[in-house]
Amino acid sequence: MTDTIERRAWQTVLDRVELDLLSGRLGPGDHLPPERQLAAELGVGRSSVREAIRVLEVLGLIRTAVGSGPSSGAIIVALPGGGMSALMRLQVAAQGFPVADVVKTRLVLEGSVVSELAERCAGRRAAQTWDPDATDVGCPDLAESVVLLDAMDRPELTEAEFLALDAQFHLSLAEAGGNQVITATMAGLRSAIEGYVRAGLAGLVSWPATSARLKLEHRQILAAITEGNPDGARTAVHSHISGYYAESQLTSPIAQ
Repeated sequence: MTDTIERRAWQTVLDRVELDLLSGRLGPGDHLPPERQLAAELGVGRSSVREAIRVLEVLGLIRTAVGSGPSSGAIIVALPGGGMSALMRLQVAAQGFPVADVVKTRLVLEGSVVSELAERCAGRRAAQTWDPDATDVGCPDLAESVVLLDAMDRPELTEAEFLALDAQFHLSLAEAGGNQVITATMAGLRSAIEGYVRAGLAGLVSWPATSARLKLEHRQILAAITEGNPDGARTAVHSHISGYYAESQLTSPIAQ
């Protein structure tokens, strides 16, 4: 019950800020009201305000800076246009989606993303069989994904830090694909995904064993993409997503 109340409170804060942005009461260069003030005005906990601010920062609408000068606090840097406004509403709605529904949506979206990326790499390989000097023939730039995988290898990471990097890795693949609708949908689901992935930690037998397996699976997904293997990439990401939720006892294995 407490988690439900906190989630609703977080939604209340986000709704208020979205309304202020869309109505023009707040605009680029303006500061959000202080955390304490927002909490008091809306009758919510400061943790709910912080969560809403985190989402707004992920969406690129605000920038936060510590300190006490005029540039400190949360500053508006962009307005939510039509697409961004819809994304904000998805961020809110996603908190109430059943876990199994979000998992199935991920399987559809991410299976499509990785298979398309692999097809583009396969096209590059085919082109290079007849033109060794061919460049920029479709294979995406996966440098950010590689950097994230390397970051996940750091032994000092906490479970939450690892899972945040995990979520960003999956989003980076969507971004590499270049489909703005899929990328926005994945970004909109990110908070919900991170939330129940963390919740699944309690159901794991061994986090070290699970994290080692997840790292290996990430590498296998990326390898299938760069090798130009669409079916292999799709199978790898399906097994990766559904396997974790089965292991963490959040949901039963999802049919592929």
